[in-house]
Amino acid sequence: MSRQHILQVSELTKKVKFLLESELNTVWLCGEISNFIAAGSGHWYLSLKDSKSQVKCAMFKGSNRRVRITPRNGQQVLVRAKVSLYEPRGDFQLIIEQMDDAGDGLLRQQFEQLKSQLNAQGYFAAQSKQTLPSEIQTVGIITSATGAAVRDILSVLKRRNPLIKAIIYPCLVQGEQAKVEIANAIQQANQRDECDVLIIGRGGGSLEDLWPFNEELIVKAIYHSQIPTVSAVGHEIDTTLADYVADIRAATPTAAAELVSIDNTQVQLTLRQMTKRLNQAILRIALYKTEQKNSLQHRLKQTHPEQQLQVDQQKIDDLTLRLNRGISRYVFAKKVKPQQLSNSLKHFSPLKEIEFNQTKNEQLNQRMQHAITQLMNNKKASFVHNIDQLQMVSPLATISRGYSVTRSEGSIIKKIEQVSIGEQINIQVSNGKISAKILKLSD
Repeated sequence: MSRQHILQVSELTKKVKFLLESELNTVWLCGEISNFIAAGSGHWYLSLKDSKSQVKCAMFKGSNRRVRITPRNGQQVLVRAKVSLYEPRGDFQLIIEQMDDAGDGLLRQQFEQLKSQLNAQGYFAAQSKQTLPSEIQTVGIITSATGAAVRDILSVLKRRNPLIKAIIYPCLVQGEQAKVEIANAIQQANQRDECDVLIIGRGGGSLEDLWPFNEELIVKAIYHSQIPTVSAVGHEIDTTLADYVADIRAATPTAAAELVSIDNTQVQLTLRQMTKRLNQAILRIALYKTEQKNSLQHRLKQTHPEQQLQVDQQKIDDLTLRLNRGISRYVFAKKVKPQQLSNSLKHFSPLKEIEFNQTKNEQLNQRMQHAITQLMNNKKASFVHNIDQLQMVSPLATISRGYSVTRSEGSIIKKIEQVSIGEQINIQVSNGKISAKILKLSD
């Protein structure tokens, strides 16, 4: 491998960061917040995840000041972010610029995505738009037959030009079925071919209320309409995809009625054509200037000290978090060490051996006491047996049966020759002794 192809790690991460930021630029992302940290610097660090993946994110304090929600773990959010790389660790990350709750945010994301998709397909192209007829005699009104919009339109038409005929194509303008009924009404008006212009709209409401006019089905129906269309949805600040595809956009239903009932039609036609050309020119210039500005901003951010400060601040926050975790682990280890030493000391303590020997001595003492008791009982039984045996051969036992023992001067008299007349003798019976004197001797 030639030496010029060998990169330093920092060079590689810098190249990857440049590729990510220049190629992917800004993305919209919906996910669940986890591992949220609000650093002391004011920056936010978090992860966005779904059921399969997660990505690390940072949102600097200059951006998170504008967030209207309070982020928390487990919350579903929609974010607009730049794809980037945290060079010190080589971590892929997102730099969040905007954050909204996923509820309203998802509708806006769908709006922007469908808008971009349909714009790329040419549905909003200026060259495909029709001009309003110079003489308008019949106006088709596609809206709710009972809403305020139809009353406002009819009132303005009657006031400005009573000769204009109005045909109402009633339909739902809110709810899931509304898109089908609005599209059918547009197709019906084109099939009947009885109007010079169509006003499509309703009164104001929330983004969700106006959503039928953001449906692809409605956009295509308006685009393919052979009759010039005027979009009049909501209030002046409300914008729907129907406004982009329609030939003319009116701020309100009332404004739409005024637009199609202008008396000086030729002047207005010329004015509209000039306005259209001016808007196209402004749009081209604005688009060119926007691209130029984005390019210059990107180049500026690459060299601007603020970006380096943000990277350095992120490094400081990262090191601070690592330091806090290290201190926590060190303190925890110091707290646990005495307990570990205490447990080890208890394990090798002689108290257990002493307790074991004490228990063993008690057991031996009990066994010895039992053995002594058993031995005493055996000795007592043997002694009683010997007494019984002794009593069986004892002269006292013989005496107790009615016999006696005669003694003379302590000697037992067995023969008559051992005594003489007049000698004093002692006779032992069972319950005492008898003293007697020999008076006569006989064979």
